[in-house]
Amino acid sequence: MRGVCSSGRHGLGSIILCVFFSSLLQTSFGIVFFRTKSNDHFLFDDAPATFAVPVGGSEICGTLYVADPLKACSPIRNNSLSGKTVAVARFALVERGECSFDEKVRNAQDAGFGAVLVYDDLDEKSLTSMMGNPEGVKIHAVFVSKSAGDILKKFAESEGESQVCLATEETIQTVLTISLISLIVIASILALFLFARNLRASRRLRIHHQSPTISNQIVKDLPCFKFNPSSPFRNHMAETCTICLEDYKNGDILRVLPCQHEFHVVCVDPWLTKWGTFCPLCKHDLQAGKLSQRVSEQTPLLPC
Repeated sequence: MRGVCSSGRHGLGSIILCVFFSSLLQTSFGIVFFRTKSNDHFLFDDAPATFAVPVGGSEICGTLYVADPLKACSPIRNNSLSGKTVAVARFALVERGECSFDEKVRNAQDAGFGAVLVYDDLDEKSLTSMMGNPEGVKIHAVFVSKSAGDILKKFAESEGESQVCLATEETIQTVLTISLISLIVIASILALFLFARNLRASRRLRIHHQSPTISNQIVKDLPCFKFNPSSPFRNHMAETCTICLEDYKNGDILRVLPCQHEFHVVCVDPWLTKWGTFCPLCKHDLQAGKLSQRVSEQTPLLPC
């Protein structure tokens, strides 16, 4: 998630928060992503202050501190931290009540904080859109529920500094849009790959089915003979047709190919006229040379 900050120099002991802000001109809600030292996760809704500075198009990250005093209706004493060198801005966690929202935000601003998270002092069902005078306000502010504030306060006090990132609603939508586009691109690439593979397979299948064949007349011109197991010329014959895998029987008519291999006429004729021009046994191509028959003179040939 783009709005999640790493714990940086605080290691796994830091709390990670991501606060997503909406635009300044309308009331909308963001998300507070909260991760504890024990790696527990919480999600909270938030609402922006209408008088504070909008975040803009990218995240703003900082370190969360519990304000002192908590309600920030008087000068905040956390400003003693301003003399320390910090790598990121400081954000104040403030409780609602006793004074106006803009007064709280101004006191936090005067103490050097770059943003304020105000949490409700009552268990209300809906979040409040913080109203106030924008004059002189130069930092960001967001409102969260009492339960969210209590959890943030508890872990900020017990586990040390916490990292906060603020982002606009538009940023969230941009991240979701980019994620959706990435998913569509990946799915499209996968679909294109599968389509190309299937297309190649279809082409190979068509090529296989469209293999060159021999005409019926040329095949019928090849010599054939009647199988006789007691024939003295048996040395010119095999015992089994390698097409149908059936043993030859007395009286079977066999076709002799130029490579001297014999097959049942009913088996080899369809092979040569429908599937290919090569011998089913040795793959000798009958079109590679002249279809001259080199059958032994001792072989009793028959017209077929």
